[in-house]
Amino acid sequence: MLAGADPETDVILMVEVDSETQSVRHHKKKISFILSAMRAFGDELAARGFFVDYVKLDKLGNCGTFTGELMRALERHKPDHVVLTEASEWRVLEMQRGWLETCDVPIRLLPDNRFICDRPRFVAWAQGRKSLVMEYFYRDMRRLTGLLMDGDQPAGGRWNFDAENRRPAKPDLWMTAPLRFPPSARTEEVLKLVDARFGDHFGDNAPFWFATTAKEAEQARDHFLKNNLPQFGSTQDAMQRDQPFMNHAVLALYLNVGLLDPLDLCRRAEQEWICGRAPLAAVEGFIRQIIGWREFVRGIYWLNMPNYTKLNHFGASRPLPSFYWSGETKMACMRAVIGQTKIHAYAHHIQRLMVTGNFALLAGLDPHEVHLWYLSVYADAFEWVEAPNTIGMALFADGGILATKPYAASGSYIHKMGNYCATCVYDPKIKSGPHACPFNPLYWDFIGRHQDQLGRNPRMGPVYATWRKMDSARKGHISQDTEQIIAAMTAGTL
Repeated sequence: MLAGADPETDVILMVEVDSETQSVRHHKKKISFILSAMRAFGDELAARGFFVDYVKLDKLGNCGTFTGELMRALERHKPDHVVLTEASEWRVLEMQRGWLETCDVPIRLLPDNRFICDRPRFVAWAQGRKSLVMEYFYRDMRRLTGLLMDGDQPAGGRWNFDAENRRPAKPDLWMTAPLRFPPSARTEEVLKLVDARFGDHFGDNAPFWFATTAKEAEQARDHFLKNNLPQFGSTQDAMQRDQPFMNHAVLALYLNVGLLDPLDLCRRAEQEWICGRAPLAAVEGFIRQIIGWREFVRGIYWLNMPNYTKLNHFGASRPLPSFYWSGETKMACMRAVIGQTKIHAYAHHIQRLMVTGNFALLAGLDPHEVHLWYLSVYADAFEWVEAPNTIGMALFADGGILATKPYAASGSYIHKMGNYCATCVYDPKIKSGPHACPFNPLYWDFIGRHQDQLGRNPRMGPVYATWRKMDSARKGHISQDTEQIIAAMTAGTL
């Protein structure tokens, strides 16, 4: 939007509004990050000579909504036209479209250029396909960008090195923490505001160490490419107690607010392989998360809104347990992931999918409540990326629009890929009874409950073959154990 802006004639309007900070009960650190990054950008624009009309959250007269603040700005400045970037969330885009009808001045809506695949291109790609498979989209994105290509063939002779990127972490895995930045005076002001105004929201505001400027985000990017990318690949699905970041980039929050450019980031990662500093499997896995998964879920979101967040394929209706907010549970994996989420507003993709998401799926938690939780607690969570990952990937509540099968797993998966179980009161090797890992009976109860919906799924065939071989006594124990687990979950004693 600012590419054609003229400091001599244009006014830049930036507003902090209460309706957006509380559209859901966002993590305190998430609010602090977004407001700090906004204020830093406003200061940068002012330094470049722009007149920035910046309305802070606590400014006298702030009416608390985008619509109200736009109308007040029109009164102040009397512009002959307004230029906006299309919002990344359906709700806000509908608000913007409403302004086209209600405002007395012409409004131009420009496309959001923080993505490689624009919305019309994704619609054209999806048109006429019986199912939308990320792998095929990803290959087309590789061809479009030229990333990791050898002519018209993939570098290394394979499109996907995912099979090499699913290993547990060894105790001596080399890990370097993400680059941390001390809060600026500007950020300190925001932190005080957020503590005072949103003190009852989930999460810890301190320590605050996120980048809040493009320059800092670029430093965080370079730190990851040098120190973590070489080890990222093989253990990107691994989980370790007291190691919330492993070798993950922790750059999604910077990409999602526009502090980093996704294609530039991928080209820099590719260069690490070309120069021999990172293996192809690691670089391919990292690039796939950006030009494959990130772009794909955004396309799915816009194809299926506004009803996508209301989907509930399994009819799940149990309320979200209190421990999703408190972290107070005897399940070591859940306690660890929710605990680090509270501190950092971060958990990596396998923790979100195979721990908190997996439990929500197996326990039959209401998908909309789970969706709102994920949208609230993670600093990188915006609805266009969070909703498909939650509704589609984690919960299969979209019935297969996004994924080809539910990502359901028993305690053995968590035990294999992490070290949480060593300190847990529950045992993943025990299948039933009070000491069994709750994921074990919940998994088979889920399989049994949804045989009519999943039994013909070809990817679920081996699972249902095992289920059908189970005797009635074993199935009865599963049902009884599940009832006790749900009762404990409801009582807050699980």
